[in-house]
Amino acid sequence: MTHETWNVFLYALITAVATGLGAIPFMFIKKITPSVMGYSNAIAAGLMTGASIGLVIEGVEFSYPKVIIGLLLGLIFIGAVEWVLDKFEKSNRDSPMFLVNKESFFKNYKNAILIIVVMTAHSAAEGIGLGTSFGGTFKFGLMMTIAIAIHNIPEGLAISAGLVAKGVSWWKAALWSIFTSLPQPLFAVPAYMFITYFKQYLPIGLGFAAGAMLWVVFADIVPESQENIEKEKSAVVIVLAIIGMLYLQYIL
Repeated sequence: MTHETWNVFLYALITAVATGLGAIPFMFIKKITPSVMGYSNAIAAGLMTGASIGLVIEGVEFSYPKVIIGLLLGLIFIGAVEWVLDKFEKSNRDSPMFLVNKESFFKNYKNAILIIVVMTAHSAAEGIGLGTSFGGTFKFGLMMTIAIAIHNIPEGLAISAGLVAKGVSWWKAALWSIFTSLPQPLFAVPAYMFITYFKQYLPIGLGFAAGAMLWVVFADIVPESQENIEKEKSAVVIVLAIIGMLYLQYIL
C-alpha cells in the first residue's frame, strides 16, 4: 500500500480505538446516567451533520448532479443495511440468546456475540464514508475522523455498560467495543483506493458518505439522544455542534 493508504488506515484505526474510550468511565463508576448518553449522542449528531454538509459542499465543486446521485445511493445503502438488521432482530426476537436492542443490558454472556455482530455491521458504512472523504481532501478526511471518533465514544459506552453490568472487567469491555468498530479501517482502505483510481466517481462517493451518515444521524443518533434528554436541549446541542464543526472546517 502507498504512504497515503497507510495514513487512511491509521486514521480509521483511531476511530475504532475511540470506541474503547467509552469503557474508561467504568474504571471509576458502574453506571452512566441517561443524560450523559443523551448529550453525548447530541454532540455526535451535530458533528456528523456538520461533516456531511462539508462533504456535500466539496462534492458540488466537482459535479452537482453526481453529488445528488451519491446522496441517494448512500440513503439506499444504509437503509437496506438497517432493513436487513431489523429483519434479523425480528426473526430472532424470541431467542433467549438475542439482545433486542443495543441499549439493553445483556441477558447472558452469549448475547455479546450477537450484539457485536450487529454493531460491527453498522460500522462498515462509516468506514466507507471515512475512506471516501480522504479521496477528496485531507481536510475532509480529518473532519470525518474527528466526527466518527466522537460518535464512537457513546457507542462504546452503550456496549460497555451492558458488559460491565454482567461482571465483565472494564478493559475487556473496551476491547469488545473496539472490535465492533474494526470494519472502519478495513472498509476505509478499499473505499479510498477505489476513489483514488476512479476520480470521476469522487462526487458520487462524497455524496454517498454524506447520505449514509445523515441517515445514521437522524434515524439512530438523534432519537437515542432525545430518549434521554429533552428534545429542546438535544436540538440546541446538535445545532451548536454543527456550528462548531463548520467553523473547524473553515479555520482548517
